[in-house]
Amino acid sequence: MAVLAVVALCVYLVDQIAKVLVVSNLYEGQQIEVLGQLLQFHFVKNAGAAFSIGSGSTWIFSIVGVGVLGFVIWYAPRIRSTAWAVLFGLLLGGLLGNLTDRLFREPGFGVGHVVDFLQIPLLPAIFNLADVAIVSSMALFLILTLRGVGLDGRHTHDDDDDEADADQADADGVDADAADADAAAADTARPAPEPHDDKPQA
Repeated sequence: MAVLAVVALCVYLVDQIAKVLVVSNLYEGQQIEVLGQLLQFHFVKNAGAAFSIGSGSTWIFSIVGVGVLGFVIWYAPRIRSTAWAVLFGLLLGGLLGNLTDRLFREPGFGVGHVVDFLQIPLLPAIFNLADVAIVSSMALFLILTLRGVGLDGRHTHDDDDDEADADQADADGVDADAADADAAAADTARPAPEPHDDKPQA
């Protein structure tokens, strides 16, 4: 739980600080090359979801964001795996970062525009650090799911091995019981030895 909270707090603070710096130093629509065409700062205000999807439906995404946020907080105490804690921390921090914009930025509460400023050639949309955290959490989710890592940190194949060992132990126990039963039956079926006459013959 502590790992989740620390990761979420770091993501949230970095995202919000970056947005404050962008708003303070760039004007809307301004583009600055950071790594040539590989990475640019392009300041825009997004009324939609991540990567500018669903522009004009901000209030819907605000409601969905609050719902997902509540689910993450409710589900967090069940997590026992560090990797899953990092995943939920990234998701929680990213959600909080964009939700803060929607709740408190212009044009009003619940319909505020999200500050986006990162642009790379691989994606047509402009995004922010909160979006990066959310997408990273989804990528980590796929990795953990494919590797069979549960919320408790155990691998599903470990559970399968344990079940197989238990089944084998049960089978061995049954075989041993059957062998003991066969041995007992054989002892019962064996004819009793004939008595010997030890008296001396005349």
